[in-house]
Amino acid sequence: MIKSISYWSVKNGLGGARPVREALDDVKAAGFAGMELCIGVDGVLTPSTSKAECEMLRAEIDRSGLIVETLASGMTWALSPTSDEPDVRRQAVEATSAALKRAAWLGCDSLLFVPGIVASPIVLNERVRYDVAVERATEAVKRLLEVAENVAVDLCLENVWNGLFYSPLELKHFVESFNSSRLGVYFDVGNVLGYHQHPPHWIELLGASIKRVHVKDFRHHFDWDGSYSFCMLGEGDVPWPETMAALRSIGYDRTLVAEMLPFRPGLLETTSRAMDEILAV
Repeated sequence: MIKSISYWSVKNGLGGARPVREALDDVKAAGFAGMELCIGVDGVLTPSTSKAECEMLRAEIDRSGLIVETLASGMTWALSPTSDEPDVRRQAVEATSAALKRAAWLGCDSLLFVPGIVASPIVLNERVRYDVAVERATEAVKRLLEVAENVAVDLCLENVWNGLFYSPLELKHFVESFNSSRLGVYFDVGNVLGYHQHPPHWIELLGASIKRVHVKDFRHHFDWDGSYSFCMLGEGDVPWPETMAALRSIGYDRTLVAEMLPFRPGLLETTSRAMDEILAV
C-alpha cells in the first residue's frame, strides 16, 4: 500500500490556499510517498481550473516524484445531490462533473464523492427523508457515471457522517446496482467507528467494491458523557492489525490516504511515523 496524506492536512490546505508545489514539498519532506489532491469552490483547484493549469500542476507532481492518483471533493456538503432544492441538485452534478474532468486532466484516476445528505452533524440544517435521498442519489450517480466513464475516472462514494448508507450491505448493494466498473467505495476507516461499527467487517463485506481508502482514528469515551472525537493515528480505537489484515485479504494495494484535520505544527511528521507503524503490522 502507498503511504499518502491529504492536501487538506497541510498548512492552509483545508481552505485551498496552499500552492500545490509547496504542499508536495511538505508531504515529501515528511516521508510520504503520495498525496491526495483536493478540489473546492475556492482555492488553488476549483471546477473552473483550466486544462492547461491542470497540466502544469501534473508537471509539478511528476517533478516531485510523489504518487498523486486521487482527487477529493467536499463540494457536495454545501451542494448536496439529495437537496430538496432542484437548483442545488443541479449544481451538485455540474460541480462534480467538472471535478471528474479535472481529475482526468490531472492524471488522477479516482474522485471522492459524498453522494448526499439525509441528516448530518456537519450540515445541521439539512433534513431529507431517506427514501427520497436514495432516489436523488441514484439519479445523480447515473448522470455522473456517464461523465466518469467518458473521462476514465472512478467515482468513489465515501462512507461519511451524512445519514446515508450506514450499512455496508446497503452501500454494496447500491454500488452494484449500477453495474459499472467506474463506481466504487472510498472507504474511510475511522468514520465507521462514529456509528459504532467494526472497520474490518466493512472491508470484508464491501470487498472489491473498495477502490480507495482513507485512514484516521477515532476515540470512544466509554464513560460516555456525550462526547467523541477523532484523534491521532494509533491513539484511538481503530483495530489496526485486524483492519490491515482485512485490507490485505481483499487484495487492496493502492493508496492509503491519511486525512488528518486541522493542520498543526508537527502533524505531517507525527502522522508519517504512525502510518509506518500501521503499515508494518
